[in-house]
Amino acid sequence: MGIVHSLFARLVTVLVTVLGAAIVTAGLLSYGDPAIARVVPEATVSLPPIALASPSGNGSTASATPGASAPSGPTTPPGKGVATRVVIPALQIDLPVVAAPSGYPYCNVAMYFVIQGLGQPGQGKATYLFAHARTGMFGPIYDVVMFKHTSASLRGLIVQVYTSDNKLYLYEITKVLLHQAGTTAMNAPINASTEQLWLQTSESTGSLGVGRSPETQLVATPLSVSDADPAAAHPVPKPVICG
Repeated sequence: MGIVHSLFARLVTVLVTVLGAAIVTAGLLSYGDPAIARVVPEATVSLPPIALASPSGNGSTASATPGASAPSGPTTPPGKGVATRVVIPALQIDLPVVAAPSGYPYCNVAMYFVIQGLGQPGQGKATYLFAHARTGMFGPIYDVVMFKHTSASLRGLIVQVYTSDNKLYLYEITKVLLHQAGTTAMNAPINASTEQLWLQTSESTGSLGVGRSPETQLVATPLSVSDADPAAAHPVPKPVICG
């Protein structure tokens, strides 16, 4: 009987020791390190994908994770502005563009005709720009045609046209028409039903204008349109009345 009581007493002592250790350990985990006590599995939040307009504009969508940068689209639809600058890098031509005056054409700028049937870039018609065959204007075109006699080399050149709605249109010269004269030279651009760019300069360094002297016409087809830096699209024109 004494042996039984002795074994029982030892068992109770062991149990108390184990339980005490467990309680102490639990206390350390709960209060000894607050950082450990507050660690919980991070909740996973499922967010729906963001629908982005397809660049092709065909109505399809693409998924993007929240925080991703959406592709920037045009700020305004093309065809809402007028030509403000024309650049032909290969010929070092870079001119502001203004509306043609009713009298003699300006110097130091290129001009667009305001004639029924003609349009502006992005309007699905022909845009018609012209300038004098002088240094600093469309003189380089005149030089190629009249002095170098390599007008074919003009084909394939890229023309940049900026517009007042901050767009940049790229065209490629596909035709070179020499010795054009009379009002019939305007028939094709006026009747154009597709996007085109026409450039004109005279084949003399004197007076310029349809019907006044033979002209060289360059015809260019559209390649692309993109947003432009407003500063690049709005040069300050300084037209000069010249004769």
